[in-house]
Amino acid sequence: MTALVESRIAVPEAVLEDLRTRLRATRWPDELADARGRWGPRRELVERLCARWAEGYDWRRTEARLNAYPQFETVIDGQKIHFLWVRSTASRGVPLLLTHGWPGSVVEFLDVIEPLAHPGASGAPDAIGFDLVIPSLPGYGFSGPTSESGWNLQRIARAWQALMARLGYSRYGAQGGDYGSMVSARLALLAPDEMIGLHLNMALVPRSIGELSELEQADLKDVVTFLKTGSAYQVIQGRAPQTVAYGLSDSPAGLAGWILDKFERWSEHDGEPEQAIDRDRLLDNLTVYWVTNTINSSMRLYAEAQLVDDFGPTREKVSVPTGIAIFPKEMFRYPRAWLEQAFNLVHYRRMARGGHFAAMEEPDLLVDDVRQFFGGLPQRDAVGLLAAEGSR
Repeated sequence: MTALVESRIAVPEAVLEDLRTRLRATRWPDELADARGRWGPRRELVERLCARWAEGYDWRRTEARLNAYPQFETVIDGQKIHFLWVRSTASRGVPLLLTHGWPGSVVEFLDVIEPLAHPGASGAPDAIGFDLVIPSLPGYGFSGPTSESGWNLQRIARAWQALMARLGYSRYGAQGGDYGSMVSARLALLAPDEMIGLHLNMALVPRSIGELSELEQADLKDVVTFLKTGSAYQVIQGRAPQTVAYGLSDSPAGLAGWILDKFERWSEHDGEPEQAIDRDRLLDNLTVYWVTNTINSSMRLYAEAQLVDDFGPTREKVSVPTGIAIFPKEMFRYPRAWLEQAFNLVHYRRMARGGHFAAMEEPDLLVDDVRQFFGGLPQRDAVGLLAAEGSR
């Protein structure tokens, strides 16, 4: 099947009511007062989020917001792929593939769609615009669970190449963080002649040598701290995702605790993650995982990637022109010299604020950097492709 089928999200009310019932019946774990927050998210924080999820949160509002954009399904390599396809109204621009990561979803990008696709209506009439293709990773969200093993980063990159060809784009850019960064970098290696540019808000590189500034030393110290104290989930999800999936698929409070831990650790705030990301936006993301029952298949990507020893940096240098935005709370902040060894780095910017979930935390900063990067590429690559591809 190579057809594109128009799609809309319509979660049955019974699924939402079951969610609320489960939340109200949560059996909460104990918590040591002298260890609160040390070994996982604070109980008070998870309880507060779940109380909102059960009583005041409105999924239908987010569902309507998603359904305001054209959505499609197609089958690639035997797997359903769901994606938003928002075509630009700008007079110049490029097709851009936006890829989320874990524990994210397509709702990460809700606040960047309008300014990227319709810069004139967003107060930037002279800015470059983008035809946006925003898929859910295989095994994530509305793409549904994967039905067979083997869906690793390379296979997803091949699927993305097939998706863009199916949509009629022979030249395009890619942007991503987290797994979106890893998939996009592998796509750049797979299809360098198709890629106009690669923009990342998380860039992974092999360790190198050389003198480091004080700032770079501090950055690497944070990387080491994360690997020592914040990466246990990678081991669990890389080796035994099915084990924890029984609890996370059955208990929305368990799911909330597992995912909220990452938003609390990886976003920039003064103790409350809602300072960085609105509480209902956190619940939007959680609800996508819950109503699609994809927490297990999403975690499997860690096992799939590690099984073929292809998790993290690419093994080859990316030749595609690359722009990298470094947000201060991003856990992987590598020296520029290391990045230049791994990528054809033509644009580098340290941001004033924000963390790992850039599109949710600081959408304006991310939009501005994406525009600067693609707008600064050689004229023949950066403009006019929308009309050339016939995407009007």
